[in-house]
Amino acid sequence: MDVGRIVTFKPFASSARMRELMAGYFRDLNRAALEGRPKIAWCSSVGPAELLLSLGYAVFYPENHAAMLGATREARKTIPVANAAGYSPDICSYLTSDIGAYLRRETPLSKVYPEIVTVPRPDVLVYNNVQCRDVQEWFSWYGREFAVPVLGVATPRNIAAITPELLAGIAGQIRALVPPLEKIAGRRFDIDRLRAVMSLSRDGSEMWKRVLEANRVRPAPLSFFDAAVHMGPAVVLRGTEEVLAYYRVLLREVEGRVARGEGAVEGERFRLYWEGMPIWGKLRDLAEFFIGLRTNIVASTYCNSWIFESGDLADPFLDLARSSAGLFIAWDEDAKERYLRDMAETYGVHGFIFHDAKTCPHNSNNRYGLPGRLEKATGIPTLTIHGDVNDLRCYSEDQTRTAIEAFIERLEEG
Repeated sequence: MDVGRIVTFKPFASSARMRELMAGYFRDLNRAALEGRPKIAWCSSVGPAELLLSLGYAVFYPENHAAMLGATREARKTIPVANAAGYSPDICSYLTSDIGAYLRRETPLSKVYPEIVTVPRPDVLVYNNVQCRDVQEWFSWYGREFAVPVLGVATPRNIAAITPELLAGIAGQIRALVPPLEKIAGRRFDIDRLRAVMSLSRDGSEMWKRVLEANRVRPAPLSFFDAAVHMGPAVVLRGTEEVLAYYRVLLREVEGRVARGEGAVEGERFRLYWEGMPIWGKLRDLAEFFIGLRTNIVASTYCNSWIFESGDLADPFLDLARSSAGLFIAWDEDAKERYLRDMAETYGVHGFIFHDAKTCPHNSNNRYGLPGRLEKATGIPTLTIHGDVNDLRCYSEDQTRTAIEAFIERLEEG
């Protein structure tokens, strides 16, 4: 194993364009909050954002805000505030870091955009609890705080097969959101406008998919850590022309690396798959660590979660339901295993890393024997590391690095 190698990052030139896009998005939200128009909806990351956009709402994503708190390590100050307010340290650290930041009247946005002093006040909050109960509790807290409506969709969990009956049930819930959202927006719902937004959303999703699939080659042109950053527009700007244009630019840059045989990790030896949430406060540290090991994490469940396969937009509510039911987090263990086996073959991975996130059990897929079954079925080694999305008190740098180094040694031994 190489020790003391010089670590060289290969930044993407398109990062500057991404920063401009994200700045425009947050400044537009701030302007809407100050001017009182358009109406502002807070939406969970896999909520029916396209429906909100079609009704003219400016959409804010608290999970994106929470990830920023993790990445900037501000969460270490804000989580204890939410704990003191009665929220357990064992529940979602996105929730606790975000509510704690609000209680402290702080936002990491202020450090980048001084004119933004707080998160935008919502007129309505809309969630999909496919991720977990915590999303519902998180949004309900803000609903009480701001005295505004909280609307939700309940997606079944442990899905073995996506049936017409399943989709009809979810679609009916999304369709039922229309009347209250019309009333709040002061605007009539237009199904053709929804189809147009969803068409843009699916086109952007397809372009993001092409970016990620460029990693099928060796050496892989980007890493999981690159993708976790560049997925920002896919999360907060889906359904817009801007996101489609951005991923066209990024794809050209990625394809240029492929044409030159240029990998994100020089001298790429091993290719790994990351299953689970990022450890936001250690994103750069882990990226450097893996570069030093000449190992690239070439694919992940997390970044692929923003690829929404499109069906027939004749009934856009069914298509929104399909996006919800089609999420990895909603599937049963057998479906998850099949997916990971397919991804291992597609990306030629030598090993799987499972992140057991202390406060995110629903996105920690190591807890019911999946790593062992996967290793037995494929012969591909697996490693579980322990940490969290935002709470770095749950993460041991020394233990994690030692475990990963031992794992790489195992791969070296064949």
